[in-house]
Amino acid sequence: MQKRKLGKSNLEVSAIGLGCMAMSFGYSPAADKQQAISLIRSAVERGITFFDTAELYGPFTNEELVGEALSPFRKQVVIASKFGFDLGADVVGAPGLNSRPEHIKQVAEASLKRLKTDVIDLFYQHRVDPKVPIEEVAGAVKDLIREGKVKHFGLSEAGAKTIRRAHAVQPLTAVQSEYSLWTRGPEKEVLPTLEELGIGFVAYSPLGKGSLTGKIGENAKFDSSDFRSALPRFTPEALKTNQALINLLASTGKRKKATPAQIVLAWLLAQKPWIVPIPGTTKLERLEENIRAASIELTPNDLREIESAASKITVQGARYPENLEQMTGR
Repeated sequence: MQKRKLGKSNLEVSAIGLGCMAMSFGYSPAADKQQAISLIRSAVERGITFFDTAELYGPFTNEELVGEALSPFRKQVVIASKFGFDLGADVVGAPGLNSRPEHIKQVAEASLKRLKTDVIDLFYQHRVDPKVPIEEVAGAVKDLIREGKVKHFGLSEAGAKTIRRAHAVQPLTAVQSEYSLWTRGPEKEVLPTLEELGIGFVAYSPLGKGSLTGKIGENAKFDSSDFRSALPRFTPEALKTNQALINLLASTGKRKKATPAQIVLAWLLAQKPWIVPIPGTTKLERLEENIRAASIELTPNDLREIESAASKITVQGARYPENLEQMTGR
């Protein structure tokens, strides 16, 4: 597996990472714990060194899973986790945002225990908290870095202005946001800002929450426990309209002897040398398929053809319901 550096930092990771959320959160049912541990360890054996989790996933159980799976390989891998939600036992309903400095430090201590480690390699703010100045958030992570409990600071789904303000207090190593051929919002302001400041970019949901693999048909139905059932982009009408993009990926894949998923990942890797996608999966065959995408080379002509065809396709449906969409891009 090739390696990439996240921006100008010295944090080197595999060109493709592994998003671990789906093993225990969001997509029902959760994977069998031992099978998930086996999959994570198989990823290490195949050259993946970058693993993404968060206290929210579960909550808590995903960090525990990742910690147990990676403990034998701790010095070989980079673990990223996230803070920023209120997940206390007294919280009723959906968790609210909480990035108060004292809370960030409490989350870090708890995450270290669950991850079975003495340092978190990359610690992201999961979502920007409008009630807490980003300078205070950056300052809290700066303290954790000074104490040796965190190595690198990151933001997730932050806007360009917030990125600049945070970076001025504690240099950012990476920004994580959704990015793929059907979610291209970061291209307008975020990616140019990161390039200017020397910050890496981590693309989550690079396969469109499974849709861009071509494995989800336009007549797909989602169980109510699967969070995609509540997403506007996964309504029957949107799935039918968005099939045009899947067809484009399939035709490009046929020419390159690759799957739609591999074309999507290869396209992302071709955008910038400091972009790292973190597709998630619970299946070994999908993991191996994703890894092979790193060896697919899209020529400038391939990229022009994909861009030209994609520009004629309008993706239908917002990424998230309105209440969650308001938590992105701040």
